[in-house]
Amino acid sequence: MYEDAADLAALQALLDRSLARASEHLVSIVGPDNRLTAEQLAQVVTGMSTLSLATVTASGEPRISGVDGHFLRGRWLFTTSGTAAKIRHLRARPACSVAHLRGDDLGVFTHGTVQLMAPPEVPAWVEEHLVGHYGSSPTTWGPDIVYAWVQPSWLVAYAFDPAKVLPTP
Repeated sequence: MYEDAADLAALQALLDRSLARASEHLVSIVGPDNRLTAEQLAQVVTGMSTLSLATVTASGEPRISGVDGHFLRGRWLFTTSGTAAKIRHLRARPACSVAHLRGDDLGVFTHGTVQLMAPPEVPAWVEEHLVGHYGSSPTTWGPDIVYAWVQPSWLVAYAFDPAKVLPTP
């Protein structure tokens, strides 16, 4: 868990704002007993999470692809080749949606924009996290690796049974 008190406060405010703007249907599903707090979310999405990333083509057609996501400081980070179609889409249109699902147990849904970074701009602690997880730096995987932060403008965290997804003390 990389979040400090300020990160958790900002994430909780985002979670609260997002549910306040949610549809009646979504609020009926993500009821008070099925919501994760910022602190709980940061405890649940540690390590690598498989994400479904939605982007949009130049002609407005939606595209979805999978990425390895890491929830760091209250937002998703992923890396991929700079030649990937998703990066071409995001360079032109940085808005995206991201979903992390674990069966019926957990759903984390995010809308926002992507901030793309080249390796010299990547904070050292992010690189250390990724090397610790993968055993090598993403920069060694290809000549044009891009790091992408999803800057969330809307985020909802659902757990059918929060106790089932939270780490045991």
